[in-house]
Amino acid sequence: MYDPLVHAYPNQSQPDPNSFWLAHSGEQPSDDGVLTGDRDVDVAIIGGGYTGLSAALSLARDHGVRATVLEARSSAWGCSGRNGSFVRISGGRVPWSTFVKTYGEHEARAFFNELRQGLDTVRDLIERGSIECERQSDGVYKVAAYKTHVEALQREERLYNNILRYPAKFVSSQDLQGIHRGPESHGALYLPDGFSVNPLLLARGLHQMAREAGAIIHTGSPVTGWRTEGNSHVLVTPQGTVRAKNVIVATNGYTSSQLHCRLAGRVLPVHSQIIVTEPMSEAQVAESLPSDKCFFDTRNLLFYYRRLPDNRIMFGGRSAITGQDAEAPRHQDYLYQALQRKFPSLNGVGVGYWWGGWVAVTRNSLPYCYQVPGLTNVFTSGGCAGSGVSLSIHLGTKLALMAAGKPFITDASILKRQPDRYPLSSLIRLGQWMAYRWLHVKDARDAKKAA
Repeated sequence: MYDPLVHAYPNQSQPDPNSFWLAHSGEQPSDDGVLTGDRDVDVAIIGGGYTGLSAALSLARDHGVRATVLEARSSAWGCSGRNGSFVRISGGRVPWSTFVKTYGEHEARAFFNELRQGLDTVRDLIERGSIECERQSDGVYKVAAYKTHVEALQREERLYNNILRYPAKFVSSQDLQGIHRGPESHGALYLPDGFSVNPLLLARGLHQMAREAGAIIHTGSPVTGWRTEGNSHVLVTPQGTVRAKNVIVATNGYTSSQLHCRLAGRVLPVHSQIIVTEPMSEAQVAESLPSDKCFFDTRNLLFYYRRLPDNRIMFGGRSAITGQDAEAPRHQDYLYQALQRKFPSLNGVGVGYWWGGWVAVTRNSLPYCYQVPGLTNVFTSGGCAGSGVSLSIHLGTKLALMAAGKPFITDASILKRQPDRYPLSSLIRLGQWMAYRWLHVKDARDAKKAA
């Protein structure tokens, strides 16, 4: 499997994921094919996922700039077409209590408001573009996996209400039973905003909107070389060259360490995996997820899941460390066993799909959107740590703003900081393995306390 810390780019030998989304989303929309020859452009965008497509659309629609997108494979081939499908107020993986202690209440509210705008951005795009992406109704639940986690959720409810000024609500275990069943249903924090979609159809809707607005999207055109000549950036692909005044890097978790030295080491690509079951019986639905809302739990190494429209369950989490190891069967077994622990009524249900993809985690576990120091007119965003469906699309509009020569103004100053590099890059995966072992130990301790 393609690994951003190992490979220069995902070439054509890399297989497509065995994803439910890919199997149920129809044909890939038309594009502009492989880039051939040389050309000069105002804005080049590296990456054809949520961020790149959103930036291309915004440049064309809002700023009158016809951007050129360079995508290594097909549009949304990376995490934009592989993710867990939750469009919600999210970005990064810092708990709000930690965020407030570290950065203060004002910064927390500013960051939260930027995340809310991200959700509004997606809602607006779906409506304006009439994107048919199988959107379900609003509602997100953070479910207490153990009784000992209930008090923390109640504190989090107060933080949302009093500091972030958002109407989160704690739901008792009794009231949760008609929504989420099983032995790991000890109450939940309910967030009224956020919904699920078919994420690949959402990305393809953005793709079509961007092309209709005037953007050019070249697939099968990875950037294999990058040099600067004067005030221009020369991006080399296997069959062509683009000379650009402005460059947007929208590769996020698929950012190869070899793309450019100024970008290397700023994010850790973390592998996230998903299984989708065969359709459940009505009895199994009633005993597992009667609701079709979005769910994730309170573990340190959390699981995220939901019921699909045809009564399958999509269930995801972290497991593999490297691309070489990602396809080992034990990672599918890890998810399946966790699913059965959470919902014993699903014992024996078949697994129809299993796939994974790379999410981007920064050292401070927060997203970013900035102009790259030392590179004239180069802009990038990412680092959403697997919670960026809405924020990635929103930040694409901010990258478009900057590439059009206008400032990105926000009170969330944390967003505009360049991420620190990870030290000792040759040992980064060892550090990740050690962190996973520690988090597994913490989860095991929580389980033992709750027994």
